[in-house]
Amino acid sequence: MASLRVLLPRVRGSLLPRRGCAPLRPFASGGGFEYILTEKKGKNHNVGLIRLNRPKALNALCNGLIAELNQALEAFEQDPAVGAIVLTGGEKAFAAGADIKEMQNKTFQDCYSSGFLSNWDQLTRVKKPVIAAVNGFALGGGCELAMMCDIIYAGEKAQFAQPEILLGTIPGAGGTQRLTRAVGKSLAMEMILTGDRISAQDAKQAGLVSKIFPVETLVEEAVQCAEKIASNSKIVAAMAKESVNAAFEMTLAEGAKLEKKLFYLTFATEDRKEGMTAFVEKRKAKFRDQ
Repeated sequence: MASLRVLLPRVRGSLLPRRGCAPLRPFASGGGFEYILTEKKGKNHNVGLIRLNRPKALNALCNGLIAELNQALEAFEQDPAVGAIVLTGGEKAFAAGADIKEMQNKTFQDCYSSGFLSNWDQLTRVKKPVIAAVNGFALGGGCELAMMCDIIYAGEKAQFAQPEILLGTIPGAGGTQRLTRAVGKSLAMEMILTGDRISAQDAKQAGLVSKIFPVETLVEEAVQCAEKIASNSKIVAAMAKESVNAAFEMTLAEGAKLEKKLFYLTFATEDRKEGMTAFVEKRKAKFRDQ
């Protein structure tokens, strides 16, 4: 949730956010965003790409940006042609944290009565698989945003941190919970209590990141993975995602029970029938998401 300001105290001028987001502008679905860029990628245009686009503020996550991100996620979620989503930022920063200017003067009453940061959770409710392609800094809220995704790919110069302790607060968008589940108690506790950053290599070794790529090819690699996912049945992919995510919420027995139910449910789909028939007939399956 914290800003890059704390981790890079010598940075001045244009690298630091000078102000919060401007009031959110009205825009039509599918375009006119101020803080993000969206497009469809892949040979079959079945991958939704969302790029955070506040470069002067190192993609600090202001309210306007989160509102636009949620709208783009909903648009891709409802688009029947899109089977997976890639979320990325710039080469210098995926997102350098929440916009501290917006929260500096908030009170407990403000936070509690408004459910402050609750609108960040929409990413966790998207049924389609989401891949975070992280270049540069993923700090505080940026790290939390990446961890809300289903897969994290990192550029070789990426850095991850939860530096909220240096601002006199703690993570507020799932950092203490998701980081601990991803890397274990000891490393999570060290990162959260010191605010120290870890490299892409350390993040991969700890299990936070699945793969590392050169900076210039990271997004392309993420799109290729998303294309592979999107070529499968969308409804079955959603079931698989639900089952894996349940492992973080349930006991082993409860999770295995849910998995069995979802496995049985695939037999109610045309895609399961098509997939197994194609295998027996030694041809490529043609899924119709039914």
